[in-house]
Amino acid sequence: MNQASFPPVDEQVALLERGAVDLIDTEQLREKLQRSIKTGTPLTVKTGFDPSAPDLHLGHSVLLRKMKHFQDLGHRVIFLIGSFTGMIGDPTGKKATRPQLDREEILTNQKTYERQVFKILDKETTVIDYNDRWLGKLGSDGLVKLAGRYTLARMMERDDFRKRFRDNQPISIHELLYPLLQGYDSIALQADVELGGTDQLVNLLVGRDLMKEQGMEPQVVLTVPLLVGLDGVEKMSKSTGNAIGLEEEPTEIFGKTMSIPDDLMWDWYLLLTDTPEDEIEEKRRQVAAGDLTAKAAKQQLARRLTARYHSDSDAQYALEEFERVFAQGGAPDDTATMAARPDEPLTKLLVRTKLATSNKEAHRLVTQGAVSIDGERASDPFAPLESRSAPYLIKVGKRRFVRLEVS
Repeated sequence: MNQASFPPVDEQVALLERGAVDLIDTEQLREKLQRSIKTGTPLTVKTGFDPSAPDLHLGHSVLLRKMKHFQDLGHRVIFLIGSFTGMIGDPTGKKATRPQLDREEILTNQKTYERQVFKILDKETTVIDYNDRWLGKLGSDGLVKLAGRYTLARMMERDDFRKRFRDNQPISIHELLYPLLQGYDSIALQADVELGGTDQLVNLLVGRDLMKEQGMEPQVVLTVPLLVGLDGVEKMSKSTGNAIGLEEEPTEIFGKTMSIPDDLMWDWYLLLTDTPEDEIEEKRRQVAAGDLTAKAAKQQLARRLTARYHSDSDAQYALEEFERVFAQGGAPDDTATMAARPDEPLTKLLVRTKLATSNKEAHRLVTQGAVSIDGERASDPFAPLESRSAPYLIKVGKRRFVRLEVS
């Protein structure tokens, strides 16, 4: 790679700082970038992902997109799968010890990651590596030596460990090893830069400390925000049900994006799209002034995200389907039609058609006004549907439908 492969340092830093929170430190990054230009050698940029769940979602894409920024600038990015650390589980931000995954779960999840990551990263230039390749060889001697390079007092400076200790919540010994093992990953890969979410800052700094003790040039640390999920409150997570998976259908990506609170879309524009920041601010100004509706601005966001993970034609179809279903009161083309008896209570119908997981949830959905029949809000959880020739259209929440033929 020759010198011309790298843009000027100022141009690189401007792109890398977009949406970033912590950069430790900026001057060191500039020095590394300048050296890469001078020598024609790309930086090694590492980001670790523990395969603790079977799918990647838009929350993960914030980090992946930052990796892509480095990649677009000509640097070497390593998508590091925590095939060893995943069996421990990152304790960051946890109020209790994570359940430990077995080897089979790790292998199943990492295969999914290996496929989905290329929805964002370039397949030809991305390096995929696995930390059991070196951590599995540490052995008991190596692990003891590694543990001897950090003190318990420094580890207990972490907010999550300190709070759990104060609240008499157990902290397992293996959890204390996690930041050290993550730091050792940086030594093994000779990382110039490590990326992570803001909740990972302490772990990333451990890597800097260990590299210094090893006599290596410490890695630069860059963190990005944790993406707030569909509910507008909690960080995006499959476990909380507020996520959009990278492989979800176009209509799901579009419809779920349209469901986010209006104020949240500006962060999504910044973190999930390449929309220039001045264009984002102009849209925000137009919405505040009433020159652009929040719905229209959000539709533009939904189209961009849908097209990014599918195609322009898929995005257009998803827009039309959204308008037909939600703006005009229709139902999706693929809405299932099922049979029902006229004496069957509404709660049991909801459970049987999988619009609710239990009678208790079905009762709650009806009483909270989340269930409609032919566009009219249902009020009686136990009311049966009368026989008729035309099917009923049952809607639960904003996105779940079924047609019921009662005879």
